[in-house]
Amino acid sequence: MLTRLRGSGRRLLDGAPAFRRGFRAWRGERPFWAAVFTFAAGLPILYWPYAHLSLGGIPLALSTASGAGSLLIGTLLLALGIGLCCRPHLRVFAGIATLLLALVSFPVANFGGLFLGVASGLVGGSLACAWLPPQADEPTATGEECGGG
Repeated sequence: MLTRLRGSGRRLLDGAPAFRRGFRAWRGERPFWAAVFTFAAGLPILYWPYAHLSLGGIPLALSTASGAGSLLIGTLLLALGIGLCCRPHLRVFAGIATLLLALVSFPVANFGGLFLGVASGLVGGSLACAWLPPQADEPTATGEECGGG
């Protein structure tokens, strides 16, 4: 199937290794996994207060008066996750803010998105606080050192 590709499909496949090496180098210069966990913490916190589920024909709604608090906390966690990728030098501020928002979401936002948001937020905030930028004399992870290519 791959041998029958022509034109733009072939060029896309030919450029994939270079894109992967570039993404790996970009990811190594910022707290990528902290950003992923922080962004993932905001999703369940935003989802559960506004979800209307049905369990065996019985409506189950978790929306409470804390819907505004869930909206605020979830949106801030999403923004902090994106901010960690865009501005890695603000990692300590974003990490501490993520930890505090995750802890505050437990009583405010339906047990922090049913514990999913709290757990992911605590991991993301901890990773953001612990991450250090690479030193200038360290080689970048381009794949050649590991035998990849």
